[in-house]
Amino acid sequence: MPKLTVNEQAGDFTDVIKLTYVDLQNIGNGGQKVIATIPAGGGVDLCAVYESVAFAGTTTLVIDVGTTTGDPDEFIDALDVDAMSAPVANTGDVFVQAAGTTTIAGGSLPVKLVQAATDVVIEVTDAAIASATAGEIVIGLRIIDLGRFAS
Repeated sequence: MPKLTVNEQAGDFTDVIKLTYVDLQNIGNGGQKVIATIPAGGGVDLCAVYESVAFAGTTTLVIDVGTTTGDPDEFIDALDVDAMSAPVANTGDVFVQAAGTTTIAGGSLPVKLVQAATDVVIEVTDAAIASATAGEIVIGLRIIDLGRFAS
């Protein structure tokens, strides 16, 4: 997954990951894949998902994005991709302040600050993912790297 160039990073994301239906089939139902890394001393303050090509052949595609390999839902939690009508951002456990909101807990500060480099993982849940014939999602992350200022 490519890091953005310095000029691209001047915008809203530091990491952008595109996954096609074939990529998700390769991950498999209940499978997980590392899509980015939060550097030591870093954190995340934005995670958004956009269905850039509609999925065909499945109606139950759910994804999670986070850092806990057992249940990676810190940034995006149980997103039903097939039901999306617009991009979705910051619905995960560490972003949601109260039930039914998508307010970043603590305001607009980075969340999931880490002492050591930590992988960001996507989890795919879809019993019919092997039947998909089209589809693509784009995941944008804004990763804060405070560690870059360390000596």
